[in-house]
Order: sequence, then C-alpha cells, then structure tokens
Amino acid sequence: MKLSKMHLKTLREVPNEAEIPSHVLLLRAGMIRKLVSGVYGFMPLGWRSVRKIEDIVRQEMDAAGGQEIHMSAVQPAELWQESGRWNAYGPELWRLKDRNGREFCLGPTHEEIFTDIVRNDISSYRQLPMNLYQIQTKYRDEARPRFGLMRSREFIMKDAYSFDRDYEGLDKSYQEMYDAYDKIFTRCGLTFRPVEADTGAIGGSNSHEFTAISEVGESEIAYCTSCDMAATVERAECKDAAPQTEVEALPLEEVETPGTKTIEDVAAFLKLDKTQTMKALLFVTYDMEGNENGYVAAFVRGDRELNMTKLVNALDIPEHAIEFADEDKMSAATGCVGGFTGPVGLHDCKIVVDSELPGLKNLCAGACKEDHHLLNVNYGRDYEGDIVTDIKTLAEGDPCPVCGAPVKHARGIEVGQVFKLGTKYSDAMGAVYKDENMQSHPIVMGCYGIGVTRTLAAVVEQHHDDNGIIWPMSVAPYHVIITVMKPDDEIQAKVAEDLYEDLCSAGAEVLLDDRKERPGVKFKDADLLGIPIRITVGRGAADGVVEYKMRRDADKTEMAVEESKALALKTIQEEK
Repeated sequence: MKLSKMHLKTLREVPNEAEIPSHVLLLRAGMIRKLVSGVYGFMPLGWRSVRKIEDIVRQEMDAAGGQEIHMSAVQPAELWQESGRWNAYGPELWRLKDRNGREFCLGPTHEEIFTDIVRNDISSYRQLPMNLYQIQTKYRDEARPRFGLMRSREFIMKDAYSFDRDYEGLDKSYQEMYDAYDKIFTRCGLTFRPVEADTGAIGGSNSHEFTAISEVGESEIAYCTSCDMAATVERAECKDAAPQTEVEALPLEEVETPGTKTIEDVAAFLKLDKTQTMKALLFVTYDMEGNENGYVAAFVRGDRELNMTKLVNALDIPEHAIEFADEDKMSAATGCVGGFTGPVGLHDCKIVVDSELPGLKNLCAGACKEDHHLLNVNYGRDYEGDIVTDIKTLAEGDPCPVCGAPVKHARGIEVGQVFKLGTKYSDAMGAVYKDENMQSHPIVMGCYGIGVTRTLAAVVEQHHDDNGIIWPMSVAPYHVIITVMKPDDEIQAKVAEDLYEDLCSAGAEVLLDDRKERPGVKFKDADLLGIPIRITVGRGAADGVVEYKMRRDADKTEMAVEESKALALKTIQEEK
C-alpha cells in the first residue's frame, strides 16, 4: 500500500481524553477513531491489526476443535429471563424494545443463545463433545468507559462454548481451551500470566483469567514466587491467623473512646496493635426490582481490607445489588453507630464474619454507642455470625495460602478468561442429551472469552516507547515500511518501487511512504505507526544501498538493496 493513497491522519498532540499509552498512541497513529464515550471505530491500519489478532484466534481455535458460527448481537429477553440473568446481570446489560414493545438486549456475552442452539440441535450422547465459537461485537453499558479500548461500551470478543457429557469431558475441554489461549497470547507477543479468577456474572465454578502484565491494568493479581499460586486479588484465598486457643477469654469491658472513628485512631488511643481490633463495614442490599432488601454488617480484623467480591459471593447476590449503607438510616433499623459499630447488640441485619475472627480472642470492637468501644470481644460468647467465611483481601506480603511464603502483587490487563459453567445454563434452560440407555442428563458446559480489541490495546501497552508503537510482527498492520527521502528523485523512486514490488510479490505486507513530506515527518510517522521493519531509500540509492532498521532497535545499518530484501523476508518468516 502506498501512503500517498492511504486514508491516514496522524496526530502530533496527545488527545485530551487519552490517559494511558495504548489510548494515546492508537489515537495519535490514526488507528482508532472515537465516536462517543466508550465507542470507537477502526481506521485502516488499526483494523488490519484487529484482523491479524482474529486470524490468530481462529487458527488456534480451529486447531483445538472449535467450529465457528456467527450469532446476532440482538438477543430476546425471554432467553435471559429463562436463565435468570435478565435482572441479575445488572445495569451493564443494554436493554431495548422494538416497535411492538418486545424486549431485547445487546449481547454482552452469549451463553443463553448457544445453550438454546444446543438444546434444539443435540439429543444424543453421540453428538458430544462439541465446541462452538464466534468472533463478534459485544455491548456493555459501562457506567464509566475509560482508557480507550480497555473499558469500552462496544468491543470485539471471541466467545466459545463447550458442551460435554460429563465433568470429566468438561475438564478435557477446559484444558484444551487453556492450552489454546496460551498459544494465542504467545503468538500475539504478550507477556501474560494465567491466574485463578472469580466467575462474576457468568457464573459456574472454576475460572482462570489470562492477564497481560501491565501497570495500567485494572486487574490486580497476587502470586507466589515459591510455588505456583497465582490468582486475581478478588479470587485469592487468604490464610487465617493461627487460632489463639491457649488465650483465656477476658471479661467484656466498655471503654470511652472519644472521636476515634477509624481503626488507626482507636488503636492509637487504646495503645493496641491493629490486629487486636475488629473493623465493621455497613451495607444495604437490593432485590431484583431495585427495592431495599435488608442491611449487612461485615466484620474483618482491623488491619485487613474487605474483599467485596468475596462478600457478594458469600451473600449470593449480584454485584450491583449492594452498596454502602446510609449510616443514619441503618442505625435506626439495626442499632449500629457510624464509626463505633461492633457485632455486639446489632439486630435486624445480616452479620458476615471473616473466617479468622472466631479464632481470635479479646478483640476491640465498636460498642454501637457514640464515642465508645468494647474490649475483650470474643466470638461465640459475645456475638455470632449469620455467615462465617473468608471475606478479606490477600495483601502483598501476606502468607501464601498454599505454601506460606510472602505473596507479591502485580497489575495486569484481562485479555481472556475461561470458565467451567457446569450445568448452570443447561439446568435452567433444559439442555439435555440421552445416554446409551435413553436416560436424560444435563449437558455440561464451559465458556471461553477473549477480548480481541482489548488484546490489541494490551499489545500496545507492552510494546511502545516515547516515539510510538513497536508492533510484534505477528499483529503489525504491515511488516515493512519503505521510506523514500525524495520521491521526486527518479533513482530513489525507482529503487523504492522495485523493492516494494519485490517484497509484495514474495508475500510481505509493505507500506511505501512516497508522500511529498519532509524526511523528519516521515521518520516520526514511521516510529509512531510502529511498523517492525523500516527500509530507507535515500542518497545511497544510486549505488544500490539502503538503510535497514528494526523499529525495536536503536541501530540502523546500510546494506545493499538485495541484502535488505532478503533480510526483511527472513525476519518476517521467523517472527510472524
């Protein structure tokens, strides 16, 4: 492709709304175009890279036994109501009605649609296992779209669904997809890590998130360098402090603690370590219609942080059905007191207690009385929980739940996730098969998603410098850019044109920058666009010499035209 004929508009200035490198560079390179907040279109160069990622996904999915189909993004409400997710999914579900008042949604995912296909088409065990997938535009009505393609309202996703006779078959399908994902993200040039993850609104049992390591990522992962433990912080289990079985429970004592509404304040006032205190967090929950459904008080050790995902899972409610309570309203209903709430004396609310608190003795907790705390609070004697489970966050430096070594934290971008759904959707929607004895069984399912456009952004996050993008060969919009210093110079133009034709004929994807622009402008655009190989045709053209440079390297080398062509083709073959 000749740049003089390409629709390309690069930007010198950083767009005001762009905050992270991928957003900045994809906009500056003219690869994406913003329509409204959270909605982007793809221009020629950007779309070529999207299609490269899609091709890699297709190749590996097909090699793993997947069959590609394509379903509508418009989904009837009845299927979501049948699965129970019409209300449970929450406000991110983009709902709409047709002219006759029938309800639909724009699909954020397609579990219901694929389950409906299979329950209508599969009847016998002989038709299983099966894996169907699609690459399609998805929609989520994000409250705060941000970071360009990272969290947008419209995005391209590959979603696959496996259907098996039993859980042994699901384990095999899950591993096949896990291995395929490893190959896909490796081929895309990403540094990534699979970690255990929460299943969220998709549901099911086990799940792994494929996380591209990046400081701008919204996923936080906890991992151990002494063993294989790795999980999102939302999912990571915590090791409870050792139970204080040898400590004697002391008498309950109320003390005055004026103005000490925080754990730090009360610990300092009473000269206690924060591990000797108990922290309360107060919430209100809602039913499916959005009506208040009761209060919740969650308790963790004073130095711990509450893990909201674990709390939501413990309560078995959707994430959108809980928020921090209005303390005055909750006080009137339950007896809590903002800043001085403890578990003793609370009423008419669900009490959720972190799993390590019952083993600890003589803790300090709020007295549910302004400016007062209780000393020597003990589980069983002074209070009990409606739910007792792990609801704390695994902090950096905490002991690994597997081996006990200190854990580390890192940030990353979720580019894919795999789930063991089990029979969640087949039970709800009646997707069954008959075995050899004509007995009916629910089909056992898995689902597997890859954010194609998010993967594009993740690649840019990991592959850029101050001058622009540095594309891996496998997903670069073009392999080579030939930069002509003086397009009006007949010799330079002829050498560049011949080199362009030869490389294209050999299967390379080549941009020819034949624009009548200053050399400085061309070099800046070449760096910004990030094409892996740059061949510059300049004053040495008369002697058959060009300049060869890899975008990722600082060095450039003069060589014969034929040598540059051979080296470019060899490099493309090795790296794509």
